[in-house]
Amino acid sequence: MHKIMKLNPISAQGLSMFPLDKYEIGTEMTNPDAILLRSFKMHDMELPKNLLAVGRAGAGVNNIPIEKCSERGIVVFNTPGANANAVKELAIAGLFLASRDISEGIAFTKTLKGKGDEVPALVEKNKGKFGGQEIIGKTLGVVGLGKIGVMVANAAVDLGMNVIGFDPFISVESAWGLSRQVQRAIGLDSLLGGSDYVTLHAPLTDATKGMINTEKIGKMKKGIRILNFSRGGLVNNEDLAKAITNGVVARYLTDFPDEELLNMENVIAIPHLGASTEEAEENCATMVVKQIRDFIETGRIKNSVNFPDCKIEQTSPFRLVVMNKNIPNMVGQISTILAKENINILEMLNKSKGDYACNIIDLATMPSEDIVSKLYGIEGILKVRLLDLVK
Repeated sequence: MHKIMKLNPISAQGLSMFPLDKYEIGTEMTNPDAILLRSFKMHDMELPKNLLAVGRAGAGVNNIPIEKCSERGIVVFNTPGANANAVKELAIAGLFLASRDISEGIAFTKTLKGKGDEVPALVEKNKGKFGGQEIIGKTLGVVGLGKIGVMVANAAVDLGMNVIGFDPFISVESAWGLSRQVQRAIGLDSLLGGSDYVTLHAPLTDATKGMINTEKIGKMKKGIRILNFSRGGLVNNEDLAKAITNGVVARYLTDFPDEELLNMENVIAIPHLGASTEEAEENCATMVVKQIRDFIETGRIKNSVNFPDCKIEQTSPFRLVVMNKNIPNMVGQISTILAKENINILEMLNKSKGDYACNIIDLATMPSEDIVSKLYGIEGILKVRLLDLVK
């Protein structure tokens, strides 16, 4: 019986994919095989001894101690693209909120409670305070053309906007999905200088932290409207405040509020609602459960942030799965131990990702647990599992 521990509520539709005769699911468990979570912060958590995998029902993994998991051979999964449509829809709503004083107008209307028959006249008298501009014909710069960025860019084209995109690491899949009407910026500065609106869909890394700062804002048109549905740290708050005060940034709309932003004028802060739809939660849960099950039951890896994608067709019911540091002669050492025990390798896959690697090895016969002990004796071996794929 495999144990699955939940650190946050997970969609019942996803959890129902765990067969009850093979999996036990709970919020408190001793030595679970896998952990499922959404926003729970794991950094101060002691990792259970038997833990094989951590599954994040969402794309961001800042709340998971990736390096600590990697050093233990624990595979960390996320669900890229599962909530993409939900974020795309909110980003499109953000375009309208940044263009028209909708939220301010709604707030004003609420102050008219109790005014009785005066309400219609007061509305007409004050509506001029809440004007704005239309987005049609304006230029949107999309920074980051992953699944969400591509969907936002395509939707903006359909809404009649001129769209330019920038992503030095765009994937072939994203490029195929991008509307041919989206223009390619030659660089970030070019995009920023040519846009009326900028929407951020880049990951938060050391390289992108604070990427929107005084220098980059200096490249922008006066009256720029900036949308951030990716990560709060992409924008330098201090520099943003100066740009708002100086009238360079007309509006900043973000899904990542903090105390500084709440004290700024012309900032619309949404309470991290990007993925908060029933459909997105179900998609994320379904996707992460499939990935966790596949890894536990077959050793296959898809959408891991710390280990490579690994998949081979089954050639034997006896499978060895080895997680290790990516160092020379690892395959040779594993093969030598198996050969000394007269165990024939039928199929083998070795793949690496950065400092870590995974081996999936189908064997002619099931080795003894003694083999596992010998493999752990190899320097750099992090996790060894014997799987009987018939069970």
